[in-house]
Amino acid sequence: MNRIVVDIADMKVSKSKDDLLVTYALGSCIGVVVHDPIAHVGGILHAMLPTSATDVERAKTNPEMFVDTGVPLLFRSCYAEGAQKERLQVRLYGGSCTNDPENDMFQIGRRNLVMVRKLLWKNGVLLKEEETGGSASRTVSLEIGTGTVAIKSTNRTEGAVPR
Repeated sequence: MNRIVVDIADMKVSKSKDDLLVTYALGSCIGVVVHDPIAHVGGILHAMLPTSATDVERAKTNPEMFVDTGVPLLFRSCYAEGAQKERLQVRLYGGSCTNDPENDMFQIGRRNLVMVRKLLWKNGVLLKEEETGGSASRTVSLEIGTGTVAIKSTNRTEGAVPR
């Protein structure tokens, strides 16, 4: 299996059945995982911040950093590889508050979740699975060939299961 790491403020898309996409340390960041089981196309976005309005210049060079620019890019990239919207299985992970919740004045995790849910809702995209919020940091992987998603978190470890 060919392991491909999705860094923070990054996105990877693959159509190779032998690829395993993995992203680490989804804390307040949001991980959007998409997979088309027929075309065997999948991708992961690891977005840091909800809106590109906070840094328009950076969004031009790194749209993956922001939910509002990264999510559309993820979907368009999957479509370019042969995925179809009606077959895409979409999952969300992250959006945690890994600091003291009493002092989380910026609420980045919560704002990331609100932004991604809003985008998906506006575009008629339903979620297959969501594990968000809380205080855990999560590592998520996607096997392109099978669509199997595995989640490991600071609170628990779960084996790879088709989801």
